[in-house]
Amino acid sequence: MNLTLPVAVIGGGPAGLMAAQILVDAGVAVHLYDAMPSIGRKFLLAGKGGLNLTHSEGADTFAGRYGARRGAIEHLLQAFDTSALREWAQGLGIETFVGSSGRVFPKDMKAAPLLRAWLQRLRHPAQGEGVQFHMRHRWLGWGDDGQILFDTPQGSVAVKAGAVVLALGGGSWARLGSDGAWVPLLMQKGVSVAPLLPSNCGFDVQGGWSAHFRSRFAGQPFKSVAISVATADGQHWRRKGEFVATEMGVEGSLVYAASALLRDEILCTGSASFALDLLPDATAEHVLQEVSHPRGSRSLSSHLKSRLNLDGIKAAMLHELLDKATIHDPVRLAAAIKALPVRLQATRPIDEAISSAGGVLFEVLTPGLMLEQMPGVFCAGEMLDWEAPTGGYLLHASFATGRAAGQGALHWLARAPG
Repeated sequence: MNLTLPVAVIGGGPAGLMAAQILVDAGVAVHLYDAMPSIGRKFLLAGKGGLNLTHSEGADTFAGRYGARRGAIEHLLQAFDTSALREWAQGLGIETFVGSSGRVFPKDMKAAPLLRAWLQRLRHPAQGEGVQFHMRHRWLGWGDDGQILFDTPQGSVAVKAGAVVLALGGGSWARLGSDGAWVPLLMQKGVSVAPLLPSNCGFDVQGGWSAHFRSRFAGQPFKSVAISVATADGQHWRRKGEFVATEMGVEGSLVYAASALLRDEILCTGSASFALDLLPDATAEHVLQEVSHPRGSRSLSSHLKSRLNLDGIKAAMLHELLDKATIHDPVRLAAAIKALPVRLQATRPIDEAISSAGGVLFEVLTPGLMLEQMPGVFCAGEMLDWEAPTGGYLLHASFATGRAAGQGALHWLARAPG
């Protein structure tokens, strides 16, 4: 194995740290560089509401969450599956549990203890030299002599490395380090990169909310609803859950789950829509029967509340999106309660998104995640061209691809001339 030069891992998120662990555990000298003042900033933010490491569902269903990129990423997930990930956390002294939804969390629900234990292991492995961390090192690409270039508070730095693992994240949450600045640097080298796009994102509704709706309901949730999406290319999707009205439109878990379909529809046709079922547990026949029931002197709002328990933001949504003629036609109103069209005109900016789609195409990578055009350079994490919903899938794929890139670098070092 060629160990005359250290391996440079660029990016201190889950993918970069996992690649570094694979390498340092094999006795390879590793230098990890990150533009931020401290390691794992986005990882820590992900754990703010409870660190969702992975999901316990079956392997086939799990792999299906990665959509069009399932074929490219499934073997990496199988090589580091949910059980393996939980065993890895256990090795750091972090107990995990499966929640009622099937999601897997650390028992204390926090990211910081796991990250501290992980960094301790990386700095002090069982044998050999630990990972050396270099903070505030912003990667600038390569020099003419192949050296890796960084901008630091002390000035420009050029580094020689035996191999390079790039784990630079996607394009969301630039303030935490994932700013997509690496895209032009790789494209200049002829690497094919799909444009970075918002994923698990919110949307602006067409025309915006009225001032009345925005002032009263922005920030309030739609609970126990369902949304359905039917795209121009014939895809159909439906799920029950919750989402939130924002100043400009909608966001939240249910919207995020449909975001890839909605985003792609906007890209293809200029707009998108979903059908909002305000009462998913009631049949259309029951809703029509209750709406048509004589209401006497009661207002329509009182009628809908007493007959269907429909009030608050749900009732306001009907008045926001329907004209008066539809509101006062029982048949059309009942149909709208079960399938209210919500039209969207744009995604929210990528920097607001939870994650991003696009990135380095798998087609220009070897099975070990090495760039075919750049021997000795590996890519991992969210900078690869895949996307997945929230629920543990984002972190799991980052861990799995980081592991694969670390192993790929090890194999390449073993073959490289010494």
